[in-house]
Amino acid sequence: MKTLTWLPRWIWLIIWFIGQIISSSWAVLKDLATPGLDAAPGIARVRTDCRTDAEVTLLSALITITPGTLTLGTDKDDQGVRWIYVHSLYDGDPEAVAEGSIDMQNHIIAAMRHEGFDPHSVDQTQRHQPRRAAS
Repeated sequence: MKTLTWLPRWIWLIIWFIGQIISSSWAVLKDLATPGLDAAPGIARVRTDCRTDAEVTLLSALITITPGTLTLGTDKDDQGVRWIYVHSLYDGDPEAVAEGSIDMQNHIIAAMRHEGFDPHSVDQTQRHQPRRAAS
């Protein structure tokens, strides 16, 4: 049944992402057009649920083309967990940066996987973790 909803999930991803572009463009434009600076930049190392290079690449690309955000890099640890490093112009708190990145990830994975993706099936808490030094 999930395979039958694959195309509508892609269409929903495109519509949702256009909304994200509009809202983030508005925030950047408003910040540029008004006196003062609303920016509170922050960087986060975010654990993802991406299983393939294609998933992490699309996530990184969509984060980067969204105004006010930038993917700085990706990493895969010894356990196979994929991490992205995200800079946000307006979410200074690393937890807020991680939350926005995971919301985008959930939409992308739901569209890309034929079987779909239920974000409630995985633990999506504590997504931001500082990089630990190698022992």
